[in-house]
Amino acid sequence: MPELKPWQQTRQQVRGLLRQLPKPPAPKIPAALRTPVKLKTWQLTAGAATVGLAIAAGAVAAAGPWDSSGQRTAERDWAASQEAGGGTDHGGRTSGRAPAAPPSAPSVLRGLGVPAGSAHGGSAPAPDGKALAGVLDPLLKAAALGPERSAVVIDAGTGRQVYGKGGGDALTPASTTKIATAVAALTSAGADHRITTKTVIEPDSKEVVLVGGGDPTLTAHKDGPYAGSAASLRELAEDTARALKDRGADKVTLTYDTSLYAGEPQHPIGPNENLALVSALMADEGRLDDSSSGPAPRSGDPAGDAAKKFADLLKKEGIETGTKDKKDPGPSKASGRAESLAKVESPPLSALVERMLTHSDNDIAEALARQTALASKEPVSFDGAGKAIDAQLKKAKLPLAGTKFADGSGLDRADRSSAELLAALLARAADPAHPELRSVVTGLPVAGFTGTLVDRYPKNSPGTGVVRAKTGTLTGVNTLAGTVVDAEGRLLVFAFMTTGTTDPKAAQAALDQMASAVAKCGCR
Repeated sequence: MPELKPWQQTRQQVRGLLRQLPKPPAPKIPAALRTPVKLKTWQLTAGAATVGLAIAAGAVAAAGPWDSSGQRTAERDWAASQEAGGGTDHGGRTSGRAPAAPPSAPSVLRGLGVPAGSAHGGSAPAPDGKALAGVLDPLLKAAALGPERSAVVIDAGTGRQVYGKGGGDALTPASTTKIATAVAALTSAGADHRITTKTVIEPDSKEVVLVGGGDPTLTAHKDGPYAGSAASLRELAEDTARALKDRGADKVTLTYDTSLYAGEPQHPIGPNENLALVSALMADEGRLDDSSSGPAPRSGDPAGDAAKKFADLLKKEGIETGTKDKKDPGPSKASGRAESLAKVESPPLSALVERMLTHSDNDIAEALARQTALASKEPVSFDGAGKAIDAQLKKAKLPLAGTKFADGSGLDRADRSSAELLAALLARAADPAHPELRSVVTGLPVAGFTGTLVDRYPKNSPGTGVVRAKTGTLTGVNTLAGTVVDAEGRLLVFAFMTTGTTDPKAAQAALDQMASAVAKCGCR
């Protein structure tokens, strides 16, 4: 038998521990959720999140033991053994329709699982602004945070700002821009919206057109973390081949249509392993390796490459494509008279938002920005998407002074946002009155456990397993915005921004220390 890797040894040990743990008592499910009514996806998402968190809270309370951070030891080991996943996005291991509870300390579960309509934290007292300032002011003065810095903390239960220093200053937000992109997309296109990739055939011809709808998570992989939840190019090929055979066709000309998008596909930062060319048609984000997140070599022609893969898949299904003069598919535009053959759909936008925030996925961010442009009837380009995001947030009456959305991902240094806006966005998403925005909160990485925060918080930090936040990092720019449950059990929302930093690790540590200080502080 081959030697087990350390994480495999851990997994076996943890499974043994978990089998010995007592079963938790059955959770009491609200009567409203037992009623057999047809729910929309956002309602399923919000309801499942609340019930899932309640179930998880009961399970961890029964299991023990606990380490110094308030995290059940077996649960921490189990989470570490999984290698991937984050937030409620567990690498595609869930259905894609509703978020499951991430590994979190019970205070996070308690803060996010309170009944709808009640103040977050229930009867827990709100922090005193002066006491909170006494904790945060010295930390905000850390030299590692550079010459420009701002901070805002909002009590999620009341929406009242309990701390603010330079909160209205418009600074470079980096990847925390994705919070604005998420809210705008969910508000405009809707949490239930799914992105369609389809094939059509032109009338009185054998020209089949692969039409891109802007789904960056479309996958050609047979296996992998998202193969079971993302729209499948293989499934589309199978269904298209079946439809063609029903028509008596086994040889066609294949072209592809990317006309949904307008403008320059290249991001202003230029070719970069953090982002593919922005195209309405791509498979696996144009990655040239088997990765599903993080930097990777990218295709110089993601649409053409996706069409070639599709042609190969059709061939396996008995459908020949191409002509003597041109073997590879070429670009075209489907006519209004083209007849539908087959289609596949992405997971709902709520699931795409979670995946984007957990892994800081730039390709999904730019795609969601363009979905916002489509829903807002703006040009489907970088400029149009920026205008659409701004317009959607303006409708929501959020603080937009000095803001600029040059892209959807935050890679553009021309982006501007304030800590007040970031905190207001998260407060809106945490509000029980806006369940359609729930995935903005559930997609945030968990400190020390998942996504872009997996390596940021040490084991003995009071923020580990309690802070959930979106990171933002560019050269000289470090930001952190998210939620935290304080020592009294009160859910707070925060946004910390800095520019002009010279030591990114020191700056990140200083921001993490601020979030941890809020977690540790009762501040009454």
